[in-house]
Amino acid sequence: MQKLTNYRSLQVFLVFMTVIGMSYALFFLQRYMGLSPCPLCIFQRIGLMVMGAFALIAALFNPKKLGLRLVLWLGSLAGIGWATTVAARHVWLQHLPADQVPSCGPGLDYWLDTLPMQQVLKEVFAGSGECATIDWTFMGLSIPEQSLIFFSILLLAHILILWRIFRPVKILA
Repeated sequence: MQKLTNYRSLQVFLVFMTVIGMSYALFFLQRYMGLSPCPLCIFQRIGLMVMGAFALIAALFNPKKLGLRLVLWLGSLAGIGWATTVAARHVWLQHLPADQVPSCGPGLDYWLDTLPMQQVLKEVFAGSGECATIDWTFMGLSIPEQSLIFFSILLLAHILILWRIFRPVKILA
């Protein structure tokens, strides 16, 4: 059990989960089901990729210094924290009463071309009618609800990694 919960194994787990999450979004939801990602979905994917990139660096180099491990952990946590926050906002938008859902505006491409990044972020988090639409469910859960559960599991893995940073596994010979 200790080998499964050591620092490097947990980082490999995060990388593996990033690949699974991105594959599910890209190959199943987008390609097979034909669903186009809304702006909030795209920002969730970016957060997941950031987490995966920091986890990959941590898994490949397996740094021994506490400071470097904490910096990589913080980068990874920032990515998954961002994705979880966006997913929670997305779930909230989907549960608004119909008369309170923001109207659909121009797409993310238009915003990125015409607005400064700060305004783009403000517009994305304000949401749109497009983000409040539930296109598909699995076991009664919308895609953002599935994402929120997935990201919450990854946040728990981050708590375990932090615990491992400060309490490393001691392997007996």
